[in-house]
Amino acid sequence: MLPVVVMFGLGCALGLSHSVPVDAVPEGLGMILLYVLVAQVGLSIGSDDSLKDILRGMRPKMLLLPLATVAGTLLFAVPAGWFIEERSLPDCLAVSSGFAYYSLSSVLITELKSASAGAQVAAELATLALLTNVVREIMALLLVPVLPRIFGRMAPISAAGAGSMDVMLPSISRYSGNDMVPAAIMHGMTLEMAVPLLVTLFCSM
Repeated sequence: MLPVVVMFGLGCALGLSHSVPVDAVPEGLGMILLYVLVAQVGLSIGSDDSLKDILRGMRPKMLLLPLATVAGTLLFAVPAGWFIEERSLPDCLAVSSGFAYYSLSSVLITELKSASAGAQVAAELATLALLTNVVREIMALLLVPVLPRIFGRMAPISAAGAGSMDVMLPSISRYSGNDMVPAAIMHGMTLEMAVPLLVTLFCSM
């Protein structure tokens, strides 16, 4: 998490100092990086030696958990659309649809909103998405020991968002139990596939 914060701060510093001209970034580079990120996700899933065992432990009813995560996240994003007058409700929903997958959602918002709202608005929304999703992951990491005792063993999985299949998986296994690992992986996989679909949908409204 620290490298993410450091790189974000470095980017802000370079932008404020105008050390790197905007024209120095090739057009379309963001989408190329996005495709690389998506390919990397597929590669990491497909190359996991325990993938077959994990898939055997998965059940269709486990899909209810990512659906609940999506519904709860979007539901709590609605008040933000009411209180933040500068941002429309679809913009707030697009920002919240990152589900802690900060790299994918921020790049996607930048590319999609630049054409319709301009580079300035797109950059602001992408920054907001990055901060929102980084904070979500940090909060999930800090609260994972407490969540199962208060809300049940599925709570850390839902709080982790897309990170339930990678960054948060060891903590979920420790505090929610090893039997929750298949559910956590299916949850993360489902949300990682949902991020580009939902962000694209809300950015187009």
